[in-house]
Amino acid sequence: MSRQSTGGGWRRLLGWDRHPAHEHHDRWWEETRRRLLPAYIEDTIESAIPPEEVTKIAVRLRYLIEECIPCEMEEEVITRSHSQVITKGVVQAAREAGGEDYGDCVVYCLLICKRWFSHQAKVELWDATMHLVRATACEVIAKLIIESEDNTEYLMHSILLKRYSILVDNEPTLPSNVIEKAVDLHALRVIGSSGYQKCISYLWKGWLVQDENDPASFVDYKDRDNTSFIAHLDPDRMRSPMYQNAAQVLFSIMYLVLFTIAINTINRNGDLDGVEIILYIFTFGFIFDEIAKLWKAGYYILGFWDAFNGVLYSLLIVSLVMRFIAFSKAPSEDPLVKGPREQFNELSYNFLAVSAPMFWVRLLLYLDSFRFFGAMLVVLKVMMKESVIFFALLIVILIGFLQAFIGLDIAEDLELSDVTFIVQAMANAIMQSPDFDGFEQFGHPFGIILYYCFTFIVMVVLLNILIALYNSAYEDIYDNADDEYLALFAHKTMQFVRAPDENVFIPPLNLIEVFCLALPLEWWMSKRNYERINDIVMAILYSPLLLIAAYFETRAAYEILSNRQRGDEDDDTVEEWEQLDVNGNGVDFEQDGWKKTVEQIKPNVEDELAVVEVRQLRAEVAELKQLLEALVKKPDAGTSAKETAGEEGSSAATTTTTT
Repeated sequence: MSRQSTGGGWRRLLGWDRHPAHEHHDRWWEETRRRLLPAYIEDTIESAIPPEEVTKIAVRLRYLIEECIPCEMEEEVITRSHSQVITKGVVQAAREAGGEDYGDCVVYCLLICKRWFSHQAKVELWDATMHLVRATACEVIAKLIIESEDNTEYLMHSILLKRYSILVDNEPTLPSNVIEKAVDLHALRVIGSSGYQKCISYLWKGWLVQDENDPASFVDYKDRDNTSFIAHLDPDRMRSPMYQNAAQVLFSIMYLVLFTIAINTINRNGDLDGVEIILYIFTFGFIFDEIAKLWKAGYYILGFWDAFNGVLYSLLIVSLVMRFIAFSKAPSEDPLVKGPREQFNELSYNFLAVSAPMFWVRLLLYLDSFRFFGAMLVVLKVMMKESVIFFALLIVILIGFLQAFIGLDIAEDLELSDVTFIVQAMANAIMQSPDFDGFEQFGHPFGIILYYCFTFIVMVVLLNILIALYNSAYEDIYDNADDEYLALFAHKTMQFVRAPDENVFIPPLNLIEVFCLALPLEWWMSKRNYERINDIVMAILYSPLLLIAAYFETRAAYEILSNRQRGDEDDDTVEEWEQLDVNGNGVDFEQDGWKKTVEQIKPNVEDELAVVEVRQLRAEVAELKQLLEALVKKPDAGTSAKETAGEEGSSAATTTTTT
């Protein structure tokens, strides 16, 4: 097979020979990826292996997968255990693609190949199924390589956390590691592997932290096994995702409590009390944090929750503005009559009350680290994406029928007089409460006919389509709920560690950082002194959390030491069935003969039953063939002996006669 037939040559393999629109999309994607890290990191970060070598390894792996999957096939053939396509030989060949020197980046290169195949599936729809299966094969091989690595230190520091880059348009991309790349590509099989989750767990707990001198690399937390309580009272421990998430949940609950008190203690005179002042201080802190993220990373990071929070904060700001307007008005002299001050004050509380449901829903954003809420949010997220089809169809149909009803209204009265009635009736139909009586005399008989058609399309067709889409989305997520939750958890972890601040001030404490530290001190103070002041301020602000964290980390240190004495991993847990071994009363399966018994009766799960039977039959046929060959050889040997004896006798007689 020629190189062109397998992918279009090197330029096509690397994505250099493509449509300008695709090139623009890829460049946009690379630009957005670059901005995930702060500028000071972009200038210092480098690939652990030369980008050209990483690209060559990725091309080798792409060729391997193309040869192993030359045509369309079912995805189950690739993903099932002991696959006949992704065999041990294929996995070993993939592992050796990097040679002796560059084997660390094989898993990263497999993820790059997955991105290539996924992109190719979008631009070559006639072969989309084959390319998607190849992309799946990349994930399967990467997962098998990760799970077959026994050296945990090498796995996490070299394979998963080292940063690599490839060449695109002869320029190296921003280096990234396997942890980040799997989250970006939503590679569920890689994310669900045991080694990947162990690394995520270490990052979440803060056992793997970013180097102070090189934030792009990760090092082990040196005091992980330190049993001293004082050693863990370090403000830098707040950079751990686990503690940041705990602080965010705490502040979110406090935010909700403040709102509940404020909405249930209305000040009729329009004054701001202490609870409302703290509530709006919290709001300004959250708004400032959203603006800072937008400023650092760009508009493309905006998602559903950012838009949701934006609406909530906008309602609160409007409520505050209404309160300030009320301050500017004089109070009413008559207590029975509402003056401008009382009206604006009431309007302020109305905006505050409308935001109540959003306050409670917002709490889910910070509870997604718990499995129940995390899985539920994944389902809701997919359902919202699926509903885009419904709303697109609904908008087109709404515009069409609205224009028809407005045309009938103008034709009947020569002016728009029933717009409110038309819009309300159409909204009622969408909410499954149509009003047919109002259309009986509206443009008779066209109005009632159009309204019947609109009601049928919306209530029977579109709503059933929406139900079917929701059902399909729920089934897809439910069948893969565990991996989806692990992907969500990995994404949340990477949000904390991908582009961290040197000093962690969680909103609303970020207002203290900006207005009490950065603006008055950072521009003139030396870096060493400024960092020392930041540590002191963080130690004071987070002192309750640091005391609790130090207590749990001290307990964890004793468990780590105990695990190391047994030769286990630091995060190992002794289960009930392992307690006998820990106490020295373990069962020796080999000595009591149980291992031999199990070896004799355990089934062969690597091969199918038909294959096992065929192999057994071939062995019996080979044995029978040997027996037949042995029987055939015995008569031939007897005949040969008689002929030899006869020839010797004739020769002796001839010699005697001659004599």
